[in-house]
Amino acid sequence: MATGDAITSPPPVSGTTTPTSNSNTSSNSNTSIAGNFQTFLTLLTTQLKNQNPLDPLDTNQFTQQLVQFAGVEQQLKTNDQLASLLSVEQTTQATQALAFVGKTAVVNGSTTSMVKSAAAWNLNIPSNCNLTLTITNSVGQTVYTGKASASAGNNQPFQWDGRGNDGTQWPDGQYKLTTTATDTSGKPVAITTQIAGVVSSVDLSQQPPLLSIGGQTYTVNQIQQIVN
Repeated sequence: MATGDAITSPPPVSGTTTPTSNSNTSSNSNTSIAGNFQTFLTLLTTQLKNQNPLDPLDTNQFTQQLVQFAGVEQQLKTNDQLASLLSVEQTTQATQALAFVGKTAVVNGSTTSMVKSAAAWNLNIPSNCNLTLTITNSVGQTVYTGKASASAGNNQPFQWDGRGNDGTQWPDGQYKLTTTATDTSGKPVAITTQIAGVVSSVDLSQQPPLLSIGGQTYTVNQIQQIVN
């Protein structure tokens, strides 16, 4: 098959910032609860000092108040510990993401960058089938269509040289591959596509951090493999 029609060997290619107001609100709430706890202890001590010996505090009510505020104090400590664990996890995610910069990563996706008239995708094909391949540009215009027979297998490369069906050489940019397939009995076959690209940068202002691969952004857990 021609370059645009065949599956050939692949070249090695490539939440959201937490609002400050939420953090301040949480901090203010903790401070308020902690302040109320101290106020409660002060009032309780004053009550004990000045209670009427002939009409003392109800024991059950007194015990319930102690248990309730002790629980609040424990929850405050737990929240502080969880915040510390979250901070450690975010630091770990950032360190892990930075380690991928400059490496070639494979991720699930259908849009990749064509550079110097070369674009590549990997296809995961569960069974022998007949493929219909459609490539569109960044504005959704169809620039290439083709058909091919494919055998079952994962990570099968498909390369495109940037030429349309009429011979037009399309410019470098973002292109999306869409595939449909049927087996020998005419039943549809689900094909998944992957792209490979160099991790060019990491945005640490996002949680989790976002890796830039071929003009698209991905999280660390979306990386399927790292290739040499």
